[in-house]
Amino acid sequence: LNIAHEEDDIWNPSGNRKTSGFLEDERRWFTRLLDSGWHDLLRDHIGQGKGPYTWWSNRGRARELDRGWRIDYVLANAAARPLFKSAEVLREGGLTVSDHAPLIVDLDM
Repeated sequence: LNIAHEEDDIWNPSGNRKTSGFLEDERRWFTRLLDSGWHDLLRDHIGQGKGPYTWWSNRGRARELDRGWRIDYVLANAAARPLFKSAEVLREGGLTVSDHAPLIVDLDM
């Protein structure tokens, strides 16, 4: 989706209010999507709090300093939500071929 939904989903919310991906209209759209019955499985799993981020700018040392955005999601409807077992963001282990980190979700199928 490339939208940081909440302030906890972005390292520097105050400095990015006018940046695409954190615009108020985009964030309101995302809220409406969740209010329509979709669930953010990672946030449901880890609860509120900063991160974990899934994207970092290639500028500076953003990834190294964990100055990122959480813009990758796995959403589920109410019927699929009980299948959820766990989720994690794979930041380490040399998985740096992209500016995004893989978001792994385990579902009990």
